[in-house]
Amino acid sequence: MKELPDAAIDAHVAHAAKLPSALSGMHLYPIDGAVHRRARDATAWGYRDAAWSLVIFGVDPDPAKAPALKQWARDYGTAVHPFNLEGAYANFMMDDEGEARVKAAYGASFNRLAAVKRTYDPANLFQVNQNIRPAA
Repeated sequence: MKELPDAAIDAHVAHAAKLPSALSGMHLYPIDGAVHRRARDATAWGYRDAAWSLVIFGVDPDPAKAPALKQWARDYGTAVHPFNLEGAYANFMMDDEGEARVKAAYGASFNRLAAVKRTYDPANLFQVNQNIRPAA
């Protein structure tokens, strides 16, 4: 996120009031310092104009609660999505957000990363989580 407007804070407060378990929650990390002093294309992560990074997590030791946890996290994410930048920090993404979201996470760096993937992992052996598929 570039900003944290009142409407975004209201959405966070509303979903915090509905925590599905005591182990669930949200972390909001400030993005500052050295991140803003590097060129946008200096590393794979290109959202150097972001001010905040958010992770939402639904956790409970009871596997039967997984559907409710997942629904709460998805609803929360949907509620705050209008305040987010297009991309995301890939390590904070869910494992099923899709290839378009992975591309958005890396922005202008995606094509460069796909070319590296084609060179060093053309068979796509390393494909867990937010996979960058080898460029054609």
